[in-house]
Amino acid sequence: MTRISLPTPKVGVPLPGRGCDCRTCAFWAGPDGRSGGPATVEPLCSGSNSDCSYCGCAASEAGSPTNACSSCPIRCGSRTDISAWMRDVGGTLTFDDVEIDGTLPALPSFIPMTDGSAVTTLDASLRWPAYGVGLRRIFSPDTHTVYPRFAGKSAREVLRLREEQKAVLVGYGEDPLVEKFWTLRQRDRLVEEIASQGWDVVLACNYSIYGNWPRVEHMLNMRRALLLAAEFAEAGVVAVPNLYWYRLEDLQRYTAWIADAPPPAVAVNLQTVRENVNWDSWALPGLFWLAENLPEDMPVILTGLSRADRIAQVVSLFGTRLTLVSQNPHQYALHGAIMTSDGREDIKARPADAFAATVRYMASLLPSR
Repeated sequence: MTRISLPTPKVGVPLPGRGCDCRTCAFWAGPDGRSGGPATVEPLCSGSNSDCSYCGCAASEAGSPTNACSSCPIRCGSRTDISAWMRDVGGTLTFDDVEIDGTLPALPSFIPMTDGSAVTTLDASLRWPAYGVGLRRIFSPDTHTVYPRFAGKSAREVLRLREEQKAVLVGYGEDPLVEKFWTLRQRDRLVEEIASQGWDVVLACNYSIYGNWPRVEHMLNMRRALLLAAEFAEAGVVAVPNLYWYRLEDLQRYTAWIADAPPPAVAVNLQTVRENVNWDSWALPGLFWLAENLPEDMPVILTGLSRADRIAQVVSLFGTRLTLVSQNPHQYALHGAIMTSDGREDIKARPADAFAATVRYMASLLPSR
C-alpha cells in the first residue's frame, strides 16, 4: 500500500502570509472573494482570523530566533517550517484532488460505542446490528502502535461480534493522539494494519478547528482530515471523512467538493460541543446549512449527541439518512444508570441491563429505517 497520490509540490509551494498578512498570503481571496493580493495562488480564504491569539507570536517578528516554533503546536505563516507542512499535504489547500471511494454498508440509526472489552456481555439481550470503538482503544498514545490485543487480529474477532454485526472504528481522539497518528513516518503501514482488521466503516480522524487559531491552521486541518479518509479508502476501507468548519466559505468548499466527488457519507464530531452557545452559534447553523446543501441521498453520521432536544433538532434536519454514534449508554451502564426522557436515572441496574435500556431509548429518538 502507498499513501494517497498527492500532487507533486512545486519548488516554491504556496505559503500563508507571515504574521497572518493577507497581502503576502497565497490563499487570500480578497474583499470580493475572487481576487486577492499579488501573492494569491489559491483564493480560498476571506481573510485572517480576527480572534487569533497566535498571529503576534515571536516568530512573526523580524530577527526572531529560529527555534521559536519548536514548542508551538500551531501551524501559521510565521513558522520556520511552514513550507514543510505545505509539502506534507501535497502543496495545496484545495480539496479538488481528494477522492474517497466506497459504499456505506447498511447501518442502524443508532450505534453505541464501547471500550471494546465487553461487547458480548453488553449485547447479550440486545443483538444490536453495529458497535463502535474509539481510536484510543486501538492506537496507543504511549507507544504509537496498535495495541497488542488488536495486532494481527480482526476487529470482529476481538470484539466477539456475530457475523452480521458491523464493526465501526470511530477515529476521533484528543489532539495529541490524532496529531501523532498523522506525523508517524510510517503512517501508511499503520493505516494498512488498521484496514487489515476488517472494520466495516472507519470514521476518519478529525483535526480540531478552534476560534483563536490562525486561519491557515483551520485550512490545513480540514485538508488533513480529508486526506486521511482518502488514505483509509485506498487501503480498502469504507472511510467517512469528518467535516469541521469555521466560516460559511468552509461549508461551501465542502459541498462543492462533495457534489463533484461524493464520499460514501460525511461525519461530524460533536463530542466537544457541550455549551449552548457553541451549539447555537456554530454547530446547529452549520448542520442546517449542510442539510440544505448536501445531496439528498448523502448519509450523515453524527457523533457525540446525547440530549433529546438536540437529537430532535438533527432528526428534523436529516431524517432517515442520519446515523447517531454515542458512548453514553456505555458510560451510564458503568454506574448502573440509564438515560430516559427525564434525563439520567441512577437505578443501580446491572451494567448489561442499563446498557440495553439506554441503547433502546436513544434509538427510539431516531426515525426507523
